[in-house]
Amino acid sequence: MRSAQRHFSDPRAVAHYLDGPPRLVPGFSDLHRLAQVLLAERAPPDARVLVLGAGGGLELKAFADAQPGWIFDGVDPSPEMLELAVDTVGEHASRVALHEGYVDIAPDGPFDAAVCLLTMHFMPLCERRHALRAIRQRLHRGAPFVAAHMSFAQDEDERALWLARDEAYAIAAGAPLDEARHRREVIERVLPVLSPEQDEALLREEGFKDVGLFYAAGVFRGWIGYA
Repeated sequence: MRSAQRHFSDPRAVAHYLDGPPRLVPGFSDLHRLAQVLLAERAPPDARVLVLGAGGGLELKAFADAQPGWIFDGVDPSPEMLELAVDTVGEHASRVALHEGYVDIAPDGPFDAAVCLLTMHFMPLCERRHALRAIRQRLHRGAPFVAAHMSFAQDEDERALWLARDEAYAIAAGAPLDEARHRREVIERVLPVLSPEQDEALLREEGFKDVGLFYAAGVFRGWIGYA
């Protein structure tokens, strides 16, 4: 997670961030739309929503556009990415409180819903457990939580296949060859990606109920569960 923080404090990475996820994550805008719809099944019109990994502000803006009554607490360790989030949310800034740090810096809540998108693949297992536990403890009982991140088979052959497919997708989406290859190498060497089975089990182990898969695209998976 610390290496990810260094990356997202790099001015060059921050400057190009808003172009990255929409290009490299299949169905990126649909992921946001699905997450908002699932949270809204149980979150009230005036919900208070916790967003972990809120730097950049893309999901904050998507949710705020769709739900004019929701207010948000966004948490991220990168001050540079939080500055970008302020610009991204624009007119919704009065409904967004941003907190620099990790999950423990988040207000105690209780929150009506929580979301963590494209963040947990940066976290080693122990940090994921801690984050999931801390999120659940900040939610009303029965409140929804949505998580989506890289998650694909981890046996050697399947892992190599999905890394190759992700590289090919990046190239098809317009990434230069050297950028796509570097992305593959970083995922392979640095990111502590889990298998979908491990990810789902972890959610259940940390107290989330009725866990279900709602999103699967390339190397990414998304789940909803309830506190």
